[in-house]
Order: sequence, then structure tokens, then C-alpha cells
Amino acid sequence: MRKALIGLLVLCAGTARAADMTVLRYVDQDPGAPYVTRILVTPAFMRMDSGEDTGDFTLLDRKKRVVINVMHDSRLAMVFVPGALPPKPASWKPGLVADRVERGGRHFTLTVKGVVCSEGIAARHALDAARAMAEQKSILAATQYRVWKASPPELQHDCDLANQVWNAGDTLTLGLPLEEREFTGRTRTFESETRQPANPELFRVPEGLAQVNAPS
Repeated sequence: MRKALIGLLVLCAGTARAADMTVLRYVDQDPGAPYVTRILVTPAFMRMDSGEDTGDFTLLDRKKRVVINVMHDSRLAMVFVPGALPPKPASWKPGLVADRVERGGRHFTLTVKGVVCSEGIAARHALDAARAMAEQKSILAATQYRVWKASPPELQHDCDLANQVWNAGDTLTLGLPLEEREFTGRTRTFESETRQPANPELFRVPEGLAQVNAPS
């Protein structure tokens, strides 16, 4: 985590030059072997990938409110649009608490029925990047609900609804995640943040891919 805080301090001290793209790097674990996630954010787009310009990626068009999953080997671009969600049950009363200051941010917990669904540390920094992450979760919420509904009853956890559906963007209102741990064991750790000139080619769907509308 110290490395993450150093990255933030370097950013705050070195943003004098003009740049129009935020570049975030995280280490994610699902659980299993950890892997790098790169997130590129502009006012119009957000791209998530493994750090390779030519690899597979997920693209959020913030103006059109569309998420596109690009898979080069399959020659496929899966398109996700917002869908309708059922109303929340009357008993649905999750709790989001941001309390103590910790490691450069504020510690938070998101709980449902006494179970901690997500906890971590968020910093009031790079708020447009945090908003973009929340926008993507909002667009995908109906798809996530459909997957949850189709799962066997023993795999239908309330925390999935909290983290991915009805409260998907709640923790992101607190700021940029520096650390996050979900009830599934998935973790995310902030590595670095920089500002760079945007490359428009990184925010385009490659030509020749079949675009398929995903059910929402």
C-alpha cells in the first residue's frame, strides 16, 4: 500500500503539464494469480485492459452509455446497454459506512443483513475516474442481475446484488479505490496514477469485428 500512496503523491506533485487522459494501474486478484488492470479515462471514454494496447479490452462510451467488450481472437465485440431492474425488496437496506482515516483515504464497509459485502479504502482523488467506474457498473447492472437470477439458489448471494446491481456504484461515490476486498475473495490494490495525452485509437472498436448485442 505504501507504493500506492507514493504513486498518489508523485501524481499530485507532477500535474503541471497539460494532459487529457487519466491512467490508473491496479493489481487485481479473483482469487487466483494476481494480474494487472489498466484503466484509461477521458471525459468521453473509459477503457479497461491488461496494459497492452493491442490486447482485449472493455470500452465504456460515456456519452452513449454503452459498454463494449472487445475480444480479438473471437473477432467479436459484445455490446451492453442499460436495462430495466426489478424494484428493490422492501427489506433491502444495505449500509455504507465510511469512518476512520487510513493510509491516505477513508476506510469503508458496505454491508447487507450483517454481512460485509465490500470493504476497503477510498481517496477523494481522481473523482472523474471513480465516476466513470460507477457509470460502467450502472450500465452492466441489469446484465449482472440476469446472471444472478439464472444462478442456482445456493449461488444467489445478496452481496452480489449489493456489489453489482442495486448498490453497484455506492462505494465509488467516496472516491478512487486504493484498496478493495469483496466477500468473494476478490481484491483490488491501487498501484499508480498518471496523466497522459489521450490516444484516440485506444478508444475505438477495431474494424472487422462482429458486433453482437448482449441481453440486458
